Amino acid sequence: MPEPDPQRIRSFETPAAYGAWLQANHDSEPELWLKLFKKATGIPSIDWTEAVIESLCWGWIDGIKKSLDDKAYLQRVTPRRPRSHWSKRNCEHVERLIAEGRMQEPGLAHVHAAQADGRWEAAYSPASEMVMHDDFLAALRGNPKANQAFEKLSKSSLYLIGFHLQTAKRPETLQKRIVKYVGMLEEGKPIR
Repeated sequence: MPEPDPQRIRSFETPAAYGAWLQANHDSEPELWLKLFKKATGIPSIDWTEAVIESLCWGWIDGIKKSLDDKAYLQRVTPRRPRSHWSKRNCEHVERLIAEGRMQEPGLAHVHAAQADGRWEAAYSPASEMVMHDDFLAALRGNPKANQAFEKLSKSSLYLIGFHLQTAKRPETLQKRIVKYVGMLEEGKPIR
């Protein structure tokens, strides 16, 4: 996990202030660590959702979240990489932002690229809606030891498996991932 560069830690009281920073820096900065204050502190600060929305407008994306202290946490944001996956939630945000006229050209360029190459249609589901692939479930039914381990997995491990299966682009990749995860479960290895 990258350590935050103190020179790249900033807090913003309003989404407009963060948007102004993105307007000035979206094409020149490699990252920013947003210092987001917890609501209970009473310190004016944008929240995570506002940070995501503004980031999407300018072609940036949220990443690692890191605990800071009892008042705030850090959220890393970076320019979206070419060919990066899209979440359904972010696609929904972007569709609303387009309708509101808030998307900026750098953000729209990423949207158009994702729509052109199929990543937009292949957007992954949020954890609450993640469904395991039928072929994976069939493989588990054929392996009682792996199936037993699967039933004991944490929500985060379930999501990780579901995400990797859902984002496989080719049938061969999907099959390799199914074999990998069933094998890990059978051997009692941690899901990473």
